[in-house]
Amino acid sequence: MIKTLLGQVKQYKGASLLTPLFTALEVLMEVLIPFVTAAIIDKGIEAGDINQIYFYGAIMIVMAFLSLLFGFLAGKYGAAASSGFACNLRQGMYENIQRFSFSNIDKFSTAGLVTRMTTDVTNLQNAYQMILRIAVRAPLMFLCSMAMCFFISAKLSLIFLIAIVVLAALLILIMSRTTKIFNQVFRKYDDLNASVQENVSAIRVVKAFVREDHENKKFTRAAENLYRMFVKAEGILAFNSPVMMLVIYGCIIALSWFGAQYIVVGDLTTGELTSMFSYVMSMMMSLMMLSMVFVMITMSTASGRRIAEVLEEKADLQNLDDPVTQIRDGSIDFDHVSFSYKHGSGEETLHDIDLHIKSGETIGIIGGTGCGKSSLVNLISRLYDVDSGAVRVGGKDVRSYDMEALRNQVSVVLQKNVLFSGTILDNLRWGNENATQEECIEACRQACADDFIESFPDKYNTWIEQGGTNVSGGQKQRLCIARALLKKPKILILDDSTSAVDTATDARIRRAFAESIPGTTKLIIAQRISSVQEADRILVLEDGRINGIGTHEELLENNSIYREIYDTQTKGGGDFDQPAAELTAKEGN
Repeated sequence: MIKTLLGQVKQYKGASLLTPLFTALEVLMEVLIPFVTAAIIDKGIEAGDINQIYFYGAIMIVMAFLSLLFGFLAGKYGAAASSGFACNLRQGMYENIQRFSFSNIDKFSTAGLVTRMTTDVTNLQNAYQMILRIAVRAPLMFLCSMAMCFFISAKLSLIFLIAIVVLAALLILIMSRTTKIFNQVFRKYDDLNASVQENVSAIRVVKAFVREDHENKKFTRAAENLYRMFVKAEGILAFNSPVMMLVIYGCIIALSWFGAQYIVVGDLTTGELTSMFSYVMSMMMSLMMLSMVFVMITMSTASGRRIAEVLEEKADLQNLDDPVTQIRDGSIDFDHVSFSYKHGSGEETLHDIDLHIKSGETIGIIGGTGCGKSSLVNLISRLYDVDSGAVRVGGKDVRSYDMEALRNQVSVVLQKNVLFSGTILDNLRWGNENATQEECIEACRQACADDFIESFPDKYNTWIEQGGTNVSGGQKQRLCIARALLKKPKILILDDSTSAVDTATDARIRRAFAESIPGTTKLIIAQRISSVQEADRILVLEDGRINGIGTHEELLENNSIYREIYDTQTKGGGDFDQPAAELTAKEGN
C-alpha cells in the first residue's frame, strides 16, 4: 500500500525533500535559542556585562529570524507537496477508473468511489503534510532538547526519562482504542454519500411518491451513525491533552524542586535551570505533536488502504501485445459462448450461444426480463469476456482486437441513456469529436431527433443539463441514437433504446436505418415485437439460451414464446396505439 501511495508523489519529490530539510533547520534554530538565553542570563545579566547582553542578544535575533525563514519555507514546500500529492492521487484513481472494465466497476459502489476521491484523499493529504513537517519536527525537537538537557545536567534529565515512559504508555493505550473506530468511520461515509447520491438523482421520484420524510429519516440515521462514531473516537482522544498537561506540570514541579537544590549547592546556574524549563516544554510539546501525528496516521491508514485498492485494481480486460486494429466488416459470430458475471461461480447468464450474423444484417432480439439480452450484446464490444467459447467480429476473436479500435466500430446505445452537461452539439460529438454541424444534423434526422431540436430556441446549441434532465425520455433516446450514428460504425446495437418513443417514430427510425446505413450490422433489443418484426431475423432468448431464431412469420408459426408475446401485445390494440406494420402502411399512402 505504501509503495503504491508514494508512487503518486511523482513531480513533487523535490518539495517533499525540501520540507523536512527546512523543518530540521528551523528546529536547530529553536533548540539553540534557549542555550543563548542561558548565556545572556549567566554571562550578561548576573555578571553585569552589558556588552555580553548585546552580543548574545544579536545572535538570538539572527537565530529567531532564520527560524522564521526556515519555518516559512518548510510550510510553503509542505503545502505544495501535500496538495500535489492529493492532486496526483485523485488523477491516478480517475485515470485507473477510466480503464476499468464493467466487471471492475462492479466491485466498487459509486458512493464508495466518491468518498475515496474526496474525504479519503483529504485525510491522506493532511497526514502527508503532517508527516513531512510535524513527524520530522517533533522527533528532532525532542532528541535535540533531550541532548541539551543531558549536556546541562544529566541527573536532572532522568526526570524526563521517567515522564516519557509514563506518557508513552498512556498515549499507546489511547491510540489502540481509537484505531479500530476510525477504521469503521469511512465505511459509514460511504453509506452517507450513497444516501445523498440516491436521493438527489431520484428527487423527482421522491417527490412524486411524497417520500421526503422517509428520505430525511434515512439520511438522518446515516449522519447520526457517523456522528456517534466520531464522538466515541474523539471522546477517547480528548484524554490526550489532560494526560500531556499532567506529565508536563509534573516535570516542571520536579525540575523546580530538584533544580533549586542544585543551584544552592552550586551544581547548576540560574540560566541553565531556565533553559532546562524551555527544553522541558519543547520535549513535551514534541510528544504532543507526535500524538497528533499518530491520530492522523490512524485515520489516514484506513483512507490510504481504500485509495490503494482503486489504484492497484487491474483492469480485467487487457489488449494483446500486438492487437489487431482493423475490422474487416460487421459480421458477428458467437461460437458456443457461455458467460457469467462472476467467473467460476457456476451461475451462467448465457449458456452455449451459437449464433452467426452476416455483415449488414438486421437482427432483432427479444425475450423476458433477465434472459440475457444486454449481456449478449455487451460481449460484442468486449465490455466483458466470455467464460468459454469465442465471440468473433469481422472473422476475428474480439480478444485479439485493440479495444479502442473495436469499440469505435461497434456503436452501442445502452439501455440506460446518459447525456452530459453541455450543448446538444457537444453531446452529439461524443460519437465523433470532429463531426461537422451538417453531419450532426444528418445523424439527428436519421434518429428522428431533428424535429424537436428545431423547436428549441437555441436549436443545436441548446444546453443539456447534467443527465439530460431538461429533455424527455424519448428525446434523450433519440439524441443518444444520433450520437451513436455519428461514429459511422460497422455494428450498431440498440439496447431497448426506443422504448420511450411512440410506435410511429420507432418505425421511422428503423426505416431511416435501412435507407442510410444498409451496410451496418444492426442488433435491436426490444420488448415490443413491433420494433423487431421487420428485422431479417429475430432471436428469442429464454434463461440465457437461444429458444428460437427466424423471421417474424417463422417464429409466429414455430415458437410458442414469440407467439405468446405477439398475441399479448396485439390483442390489446397494439403497442401504444397500433402495430408498426399498420403505421408504416398508413405512412406510405
